[in-house]
Amino acid sequence: MLNRAVGGLYTPGSIVKPVFAIAALQEKIISPEKAILSTGKLVLPNPYNPDNPSIFRDWTVHGWVDMRTAIAVSSDEYFYTIGGGFQGQRGLGIAKIDEYSRLFGMEEKTGIDLKGEVEGVIPTPQWKERIFGEDDPWRIGNTYHTSIGQFGFQMTPLQAVRFTAAIANNGKLLKPQLLASSTAQFREIDIPEAYFQIAREGMRMAVISDRPDATVKALNIGGIQISAKTGTAQLGYNNEFMNSWSVGYWPADNPKYAYAVVLEKAPAGTNSGAAPGLQPFFYWLIANHPEYIQ
Repeated sequence: MLNRAVGGLYTPGSIVKPVFAIAALQEKIISPEKAILSTGKLVLPNPYNPDNPSIFRDWTVHGWVDMRTAIAVSSDEYFYTIGGGFQGQRGLGIAKIDEYSRLFGMEEKTGIDLKGEVEGVIPTPQWKERIFGEDDPWRIGNTYHTSIGQFGFQMTPLQAVRFTAAIANNGKLLKPQLLASSTAQFREIDIPEAYFQIAREGMRMAVISDRPDATVKALNIGGIQISAKTGTAQLGYNNEFMNSWSVGYWPADNPKYAYAVVLEKAPAGTNSGAAPGLQPFFYWLIANHPEYIQ
């Protein structure tokens, strides 16, 4: 009897990356053109045991990636770096990650007129101390994992589609309404439109890029222009399960509709995720309701 849209909490994974890209631009810690080298892993030296460094893996080797490309290919290494900092590149830090997550409504209830809505969870040092105790302090690795939507991050599908719509509409964080005749209610996210545009270009590249590591090519469908982002969140004591997300909007150049889909608790390594799972819906929409395409 759980209404998962408003009462189900899911680890978001990489769907949060466009928000943190916007945050990094707003905080002026990196330019969108600066490239970061993805070697497949970020290696953090251990000052106490040089032979046992901390390793934070990317899902593949991407090479040099700028911000738009990092969104399109979902480079974990890029977002570890702009999230927590590495070598000469300053990161947002966990306080700013928390601030911008809240700014985009990832923790608060949306206010929809449905029962059972819950708040999201953004990992912070205070959260970790409350959950794990003061003997397990916050570490840089916790910041890295939070910056790719992992660790203790949780949100509802409605919170996910809400921040996705805000990226598409230049920062209007809408209150979801059930009546079509309702007057739109929203609060403005005070960030320049140009920063939202860069995130949108990365999400469009994720769909149409011919790079083999582009993540949403399954939604490069003739007759509709979709911009999207995927997320794969590991679950279980030994990461034996995963949540597969797809969030996005269409038409890409004049957004009118946003969506969020999560496939819950699939076996780890499942190849066919939320984006391929959406293909039948979009083919049906094109064939039966073309008025919703443009």
